[in-house]
Order: sequence, then C-alpha cells, then structure tokens
Amino acid sequence: MASITDIILQQVTKATSSVQLPTDTKQTVVNGLSNSILGSLTQTVSSPGGVDLVKELITGKTAAAASPITSLATKIFSGNILSKLNLGNSTNNALTSLIPTILTSVSGIFKDRDGDGDVDLNDIILSFKGGSTGGSSILGAATSILGGLFKK
Repeated sequence: MASITDIILQQVTKATSSVQLPTDTKQTVVNGLSNSILGSLTQTVSSPGGVDLVKELITGKTAAAASPITSLATKIFSGNILSKLNLGNSTNNALTSLIPTILTSVSGIFKDRDGDGDVDLNDIILSFKGGSTGGSSILGAATSILGGLFKK
C-alpha cells in the first residue's frame, strides 16, 4: 500500500523529469520538493482551519495554484533547498512552478471511489488500497496528515 509520501515522491519525480538539472543535485531537488510539499500539508493540517484548507485542495474546491498550501510549499522549498543550490533564476522558477502541478496531481489521485458523491476519508483509504471496496487503515505519513481530515 502506498503512503502519501510515496504518492508525492512519484508525482515529484515525474514532474521534475522535464527540468534540466545537474546530476549531482537532482536527488536533492526531488527530495526537497517532496519534503516541502509534505511539510506544507503537515503544517497546514496542524494549524487552525488547516484541515479545511487541505480538504478544499484535495476535493478540488480550491485550485492548487491559488492554495495557501502551495504558497507554503514554495516558501519551504525556496528557503531550504533552492537558496543553497545556486541553480539560477530560470531553473528555480521552473522548479517552483511545478509545485501547483504536483499538488494537483496528488489531489487528482483521490476520487469518489465509494460512490457516495463526495471525496471523504473512506475514498482516500480506497485510493491507497488501489481499489473500490473496503479498507481500514492508512499507513505512514497519510495517517498523520489525513487521519482527522474528513471527520465531521
């Protein structure tokens, strides 16, 4: 079963394949983008009103480009990774512009899989299982980020 960390890493790896990067920095960039996005989601969920922000992003009610989650991920990535690599403005801009695309891809993985008309925690569990029936747990980082996300 894939964790949210695995899903983010897969989407980051796919998105960064179009950006020319020095071989010795590619893994740093991929890990940095992944960690920045996961960190943004984690920080957002733990802040007041953050669960709703993540829910709106995952359900598509807020576009990734307009989400404060994207802004925070960009800030984290720029401050922690790009500021240390000296890749140049053009490459830095290309990399930070991938963040909304990556978040959109990650959000797109979660669909209404149980047929109840909305994306809820059960749908997320089913997405991790890769099926359309049953599911009882989310492993790894998914639990910490999404565990209470859709409780009403």
